[in-house]
Order: sequence, then structure tokens, then C-alpha cells
Amino acid sequence: MIDLFGLEQQPQRKNDRPEAAALVEVLKALNTHPAVAWCERMNSGAARMGSRFVRFGFKGCPDVLGQLKDGRLLGVEVKAQTGRLRPEQAVFLERIRCAGGVAFVARDLRDVLRELGAL
Repeated sequence: MIDLFGLEQQPQRKNDRPEAAALVEVLKALNTHPAVAWCERMNSGAARMGSRFVRFGFKGCPDVLGQLKDGRLLGVEVKAQTGRLRPEQAVFLERIRCAGGVAFVARDLRDVLRELGAL
């Protein structure tokens, strides 16, 4: 595509993975929030390695696990704007809350700021 000045322009890329983009935004917000001591992306799923089937993580594990500076566990499930929690994800977030931790669903950085704002 050529623009008005005769320069070649790359077509704008469409975000085919909105949840991945949300994850990047949420991780940046968590890593810079003053109440968060640390947080890490938790990869889950499964893969075949040779003749073995290996599972990573566990069912319902949030996308991000971490710790607040006051010592509480932090669990964040990241979803795209239209994404919905699976039942095992909702159960795990509730388990964190019941044990005194902080757990929530985040679709973007505003959700992080809202949930951690009072801390």
C-alpha cells in the first residue's frame, strides 16, 4: 500500500489474540502497582513429549499468580472483553478469596486498578 507521499505503508495488523494483548496489559499494570510484591504468568495446558503426555499447571489455575506486599496471595484470571470463566477457574478464584487472598478477573488495566485501588 502506498500513502499520499509515495511511501510504502504496512497494513495495520488486526489483533487476532485479544486475550494475549489483555494479558500483556494486565501484567504491566500488576508489575508496576505499589501493592504487588511479585507476579508471574502461569502457563497451563498439556503437550505430548515423545510418548508421554505432560500437563503444565493445574485445572483452574489463574493466568497470573503473585503475592501482595502484605503477604496475601494474588490470583488474576485474564479474559478478553467477551471471554467467560470456566467453572474450575471460578472455583479456584473463590478458593483464593476464602483463604484471605485477593483474586479477580481482569480484562484490562482498569480492572487491576479498580481491584487493587483500595490496597
